[in-house]
Amino acid sequence: MTGKTPQDTPAGDRIAKVIARAGVASRREAERMIEAGRVTVNGEQITRAALNVTPKDKITVDGKPLDAPEPPRLWLYHKPTGLVTTTRDEQGRATIYDDLPEELPRVMSVGRLDLNSEGLLLLTNDGGIKRRLELPSTGWLRRYRVRVNGRPQDKDFDPLREGLNIEGERFQPMTVTLDRQQGANAWVTVAIREGKNREIRRAMEDIGLKVNRLIRTSYGPFQLGQLKPGEVQEIRGRVLRDQLGLDGDDPKDKPKPRGKPQRRRKR
Repeated sequence: MTGKTPQDTPAGDRIAKVIARAGVASRREAERMIEAGRVTVNGEQITRAALNVTPKDKITVDGKPLDAPEPPRLWLYHKPTGLVTTTRDEQGRATIYDDLPEELPRVMSVGRLDLNSEGLLLLTNDGGIKRRLELPSTGWLRRYRVRVNGRPQDKDFDPLREGLNIEGERFQPMTVTLDRQQGANAWVTVAIREGKNREIRRAMEDIGLKVNRLIRTSYGPFQLGQLKPGEVQEIRGRVLRDQLGLDGDDPKDKPKPRGKPQRRRKR
């Protein structure tokens, strides 16, 4: 690698991406490791992340050879309320990563669910899968069970079905079904294709309704099903191939949900 520049090595992938793909650190963390001089390529210490590498290059991190990257994998996770979808929280709140089973490899969330929302969250070890599933052009339907305070009529949801403009931001039309009244609250099923920040809550507030429970039940073809809060279940390789066009393992036994680990949450 002596004297090579990114222009000299257009093939391959950025080294930070390769390190992240091997499960050592996130891409940003890998960039910081490189800047700190903790990474070598073919025996030479590097301090800049603007470098492409190929499988032929020998990479070490903190003196240890970089393991071969894991195959792309995807998990279903039933996010409970009260957890933020981030690796660290400046306010010291518990995160989903404090709740996940310890045997899980380094994973990233596909999109987010806010602190008070619950239900299906997809997790992956592959940045490419994450970006693909989050792209607006993918347009996968996300379905939610929503409880609102009040006694709405079906026609009250027509503005959501037509699309809203809230504080200069355009919300695409939603599919809304009024399911049932339960005391002072009503249950509604909402389906969207965008997933903007707090989209459903903001839309309901715009028509005078307050959401007091929000559960994501599906993301594209992936369903929450009977997964209990805190449980994780891996998607089978065959399903990855069918839905995402990816290669993956297809174990004979059906994956079993992994229970919530008994571990102290980080504060």
